[in-house]
Amino acid sequence: MSRQVVRIGLVGDRNPAVRAHAAIPVALELVAPALDVSPEVVWLGTRQLEGASPRETLAPLAGIWCVPGSPYESMDGALAAIRFAREQAIPFLGTCGGFQHALIEFARNVLGLKDADHAESNPDATLPLVGALSCSLVGVRGKVSLAEGSHAARAFGGTHSTESYHCNYGLNARYRHVLDGSALRITGEDEEGAPRVVELAAHPFFLATLFQPELSASTGHPHPLIRAFLDAATIRAARLAA
Repeated sequence: MSRQVVRIGLVGDRNPAVRAHAAIPVALELVAPALDVSPEVVWLGTRQLEGASPRETLAPLAGIWCVPGSPYESMDGALAAIRFAREQAIPFLGTCGGFQHALIEFARNVLGLKDADHAESNPDATLPLVGALSCSLVGVRGKVSLAEGSHAARAFGGTHSTESYHCNYGLNARYRHVLDGSALRITGEDEEGAPRVVELAAHPFFLATLFQPELSASTGHPHPLIRAFLDAATIRAARLAA
């Protein structure tokens, strides 16, 4: 009997020079046997998504992963995909640039902070929600503490992990307070208390990380967070097929 096909949309501008872009399909394949599924990746360039009908392009997908590699060619395209995943309860994972843009999408469209922006793509932003990190995390591995009871902690099977990074931007500490009391919770922090994971508790699976779990593909070992994402996508795929 053939495995169930689970279509995952990769939102980003595919570039062979970006290590994560090659790693993501491998990382998905590594977790697939445990779920008895066959992941099928569909690359969605951000310009392709700009102005496109999300219902036609994104609704048929079982899951959406906003991948590293920002600044994207079209921020609007990336934000539209994130918003659709959030509003339509489509399993969503954002890593590195995906984490950064998930913050911006939520701030703009849920919190009403229309000026929320990314300091890398808009250095003159009046509300640089995503700003340069005080120390670069390119090539860094570090410990992450996860909130008990969170989607992230359940995915990892515990409240601690050590993860790999390749980024220079994150949530601007000056604006961390805008998430206080909101539905988008910070559920993972580094050893200094800086945000590294955010999630929506009421969503089937909406989780974004500044670290890049896909980089574990080089070890040949499945990553628990990617398994949790693919598991949620598998449930949606079954519903779509019914």
